[in-house]
Amino acid sequence: MKAFNLRHFLIGLTMLAAAGLALAMVPRHKVADQGHKLNLESMIPQEFGEWRMQAKLDHLQVSPDVQAELDKIYNQTLTRTYNNDQGQHVMLSIAYGGDQSDSMTVHLPEGCYRGQGFDVKRNTPINLRVGDVEIPVMRLVAEKGARIEPISYWILIGDSFALDRTNRKLAQLRYSLTGQIPEGILIRVSSIDADAEDAYQTHQRFLEQMIASVPPELRPKLIGRLTR
Repeated sequence: MKAFNLRHFLIGLTMLAAAGLALAMVPRHKVADQGHKLNLESMIPQEFGEWRMQAKLDHLQVSPDVQAELDKIYNQTLTRTYNNDQGQHVMLSIAYGGDQSDSMTVHLPEGCYRGQGFDVKRNTPINLRVGDVEIPVMRLVAEKGARIEPISYWILIGDSFALDRTNRKLAQLRYSLTGQIPEGILIRVSSIDADAEDAYQTHQRFLEQMIASVPPELRPKLIGRLTR
């Protein structure tokens, strides 16, 4: 009888210790509360390089239920349309979330477009060189009726690029082991163009000029701190 009670006591003690360890390892400190504060509206200029913001936005409007879900995930969103003197148009969408823990994660463009009735094709990951940084970018094409919209986007969790679920989880884990909750950002550009390759070249030119226009101390929020 005594051995039986001792066994249960040891089991209970082990469970209590495990629960205490799990509680101690719960990340509590947000990276977003450290360093430079982010304000997307002021960080991204309305004019840069050959591009200027249009007064009338022409971007993908999401349904109220999708917007409600996005509002849970992101602290800030920025959506603008830019054009240049050649008549080219680029739609920019940036979504920033200060809490990229297990309970919160970025909402991928594929799901957002499909939720609006688009057929999403040609998901192609590439490495896009922008300045000193090589960015893992996902390229895809969304189609709805006569509208053909090539899209380029990337995701940054803390300082780690994370296009797929595995890399996002690994980035979250690395931060959680230090007791921190990473911030996350999704940068997406798109344009209405039946020639996807031409659109992607325009996207790259736009992104290079946009990032160059952002103050150096804030660029890590968009492209991380490490050169590749």
